[in-house]
Amino acid sequence: MCLSSIYIFLVGFTSCLFFKVSCTKPEFSLEGDYLLGGLFPLHEIEQTTPLFTPETTECFRHSFSKSFYQMLQVMRFAVEEINNSTTLLPNVSLGYDIFDHCSNTKNFPSVLSFISNNGSIKPKEELNNYRPKVIALTGPYGSSRTITIAPLITMYLIPMVNYGAASYALSNKLKYPSFVRTSPCNKNLIEMIVHIIRWFGWNWVAFLGSQDDYSSDGLKLFTKYISKTGICLAYQEALSLNANYSQTLQKIDLLDIKVIVVFALTQYASKIIKAAIANNIQDKVWIASHTWAMDQQLPREPGIGKIGTIIGITERLLSLPGFNEFVYKDRRTTYVNHNEESDIQNKSKTCNQVCDNCTLMTAKDIINENPTFSFAVYSAIYTIAHALHKVLQCDMNGCRKNTVVKPYMLMGEIKKLDFPLNGRQVKYDVDYDPTVNYAVVLWHTDVNPPQFEMVGTYDTYPEVTFTINNSLLPWHNSDSVPFSNCSTECKDGFKRQPEGFHSCCFTCKKCQCNSYVDYSRDPYTCFPCAANEWSDEGSTTCKTRSVVYLQFTEISSIAVMVSATCLIILLIAILCLFAYNYNTPLVRSAGGSMCLLMLICLIMSSISTFFFLGKPTFSLCLLRNAIFSFFFTVCLSCLTVRSFQIICVFKMAAQFPKVHSLWVKHNGQWLFIAFSSIIHLISCVIWMTVSPDKPIADSWTFKDQLMLICEMGNTITLAIVVFISWFLGFLCLLFSYMGRDLPKNYNEAKSITFSLILYYLTWIVYFTAYLSVKSKYIILLNAMAQISSINGILFGYFIPKSYIMIFQPQKNTPAYFQTSIQNYTQTISRT
Repeated sequence: MCLSSIYIFLVGFTSCLFFKVSCTKPEFSLEGDYLLGGLFPLHEIEQTTPLFTPETTECFRHSFSKSFYQMLQVMRFAVEEINNSTTLLPNVSLGYDIFDHCSNTKNFPSVLSFISNNGSIKPKEELNNYRPKVIALTGPYGSSRTITIAPLITMYLIPMVNYGAASYALSNKLKYPSFVRTSPCNKNLIEMIVHIIRWFGWNWVAFLGSQDDYSSDGLKLFTKYISKTGICLAYQEALSLNANYSQTLQKIDLLDIKVIVVFALTQYASKIIKAAIANNIQDKVWIASHTWAMDQQLPREPGIGKIGTIIGITERLLSLPGFNEFVYKDRRTTYVNHNEESDIQNKSKTCNQVCDNCTLMTAKDIINENPTFSFAVYSAIYTIAHALHKVLQCDMNGCRKNTVVKPYMLMGEIKKLDFPLNGRQVKYDVDYDPTVNYAVVLWHTDVNPPQFEMVGTYDTYPEVTFTINNSLLPWHNSDSVPFSNCSTECKDGFKRQPEGFHSCCFTCKKCQCNSYVDYSRDPYTCFPCAANEWSDEGSTTCKTRSVVYLQFTEISSIAVMVSATCLIILLIAILCLFAYNYNTPLVRSAGGSMCLLMLICLIMSSISTFFFLGKPTFSLCLLRNAIFSFFFTVCLSCLTVRSFQIICVFKMAAQFPKVHSLWVKHNGQWLFIAFSSIIHLISCVIWMTVSPDKPIADSWTFKDQLMLICEMGNTITLAIVVFISWFLGFLCLLFSYMGRDLPKNYNEAKSITFSLILYYLTWIVYFTAYLSVKSKYIILLNAMAQISSINGILFGYFIPKSYIMIFQPQKNTPAYFQTSIQNYTQTISRT
């Protein structure tokens, strides 16, 4: 395959050098100080025929293209305008050689002619020494043709200022270092198409192209740019000229696709539109790439109005002042010189330029042709001229004609160009791509002649802007934007549940409580709200929770603090009273120093009440229950041993004298208190160490509140701590019951029983409320349970004794207590 291509190449080159093919018009060449090359596909190949002999393609045997002939005239007009200018290149003339370049693989003679030097090519010649025939060229049209010949041109760093090759691959300066284009690349065009699709909210589209570099490059870019936009490519196909277009369109219709992007050259787009008319495809939106967006023939096709709305993307059209006059003048000259054709043929030095239809074109035909690429050709010639102006250091006095100009010198100046041309700024980026000035045009096919109305714009200079005037778009058979989506958009608060292969096809599912859907972030996910936020079912945002905790300033908190303060004052007063009456029988019989220990423990327990108020912290959570639990348990152990001791004195002393003796001798009551206190202290330390109470934010109880509470810690260690306290209370109740018939002075069973029953009931109520009711006031109930437990012992055990000491001092005498004991002894002996 490689050898055959080389063979064809060499034979074609030699045939060009040794055989003169006549040119019918002098407009293909012009003498000048500096020669420009021009490549235009004046003839278009409808269908490639396999060739089995090494020969070049004869373009004149194929169909003539009026629009590209118009582009040729634009080049000639630009050169004439520059040559007549007194400021751009004042004493320098430009010439040109223009070739009909209709094939991308078998049309090399023109290219070889451009890069030759006096009829020969020296591939190994240094750039500083080599001077090709042309200093720059424009063309050819089409990405495939350009990619094929670009390596030959850029090998010598000849500026290839292209007007119609949009492939993004050509922006690669490592492969194509001297490629410049005046028409935006596919990247910009695809961005524009994606902007249009997103503007109208479509996501279910088809992409039809042709089997060439232009379309394949566009498809790759389109697939890339829609990957994160929510647009789905429902159908794609690269069509050949002999493909079954009807079958393709029927598939698109079955998929219910309303938007069809036709990214193809004119000959392919023409076949697609004609097939749509023939197959009665209706109510579609056709997005035309810039290659056929301003085609003059397709809008005249009978029945095109029923296929739907056609939106084209084209460069912003600019008029070329003086072009019409140039064409009319040139046509008149052409007809005058037509009889001199034989003389021209003798002077021709180029090949492959047979163009019988060129002379048949009238000035009106040329002027009315598709103007899409007119400014691109015009600015390409002016780009070369401005670069040459810089190299020759031109000024008002003229240019330095003695400067030896090499093609690569122009490239260094082109990248720095920034000049106005007919109201538009001509400048290039680092990849030698131009600024973008696109227009969205609407086809009006219901009028004669058909019209193209600009309904939107897309610019990248001086900043990126895109807009479409929706009021200018009367959609086909509808006043509203056509619907081209796989699924109907979900309501607010519903996420998309994917169905099938395409992400655009989905069902809708409502987001649960405390979650939300953010369509700009990810429409397929219900995101959980943060810990300090909440939401109802089917939400699109989260609301901030109100932070709730028991504050000092609340009335209930003030009431508890006042109660606790009064309780502490009362306990201190009673402690002082008992200390003052320490040696009296009543205090001695109540336990003496044990009473003082109990009162101190109750005071310390009361202090823990204040730790329940305010914003919970680790220290507050740790202290509020640990202090009360330990000191109240010490108090309970004192009550327990006190109850046991009374029984021991009055009952066990008589029945078990030795046990009683050992109890008294070794201070059994203090050993018991110390033992039970140490056991409880160890359990509290384990509770606070293994899994301590710590502040947490309760976000599950109330949806709109963040309740700051203290976590109770490990359940097992907490149960052990509670069990020790409750077990001591149970022993105390048991001993109190056993001593219910003791002397009145010593009979404390009723008061202790009352205290402990109140203690149990209080904490049963609290734990019941804690498990069933969730509120910040549960914390307040905990504090009240502690106060209630302390009050039970205070009013059941200490207040009656304090009353006697203050109001009945006669009962606080040794004689009174001795009488009570004697009466109890007599009663026992009688029974």
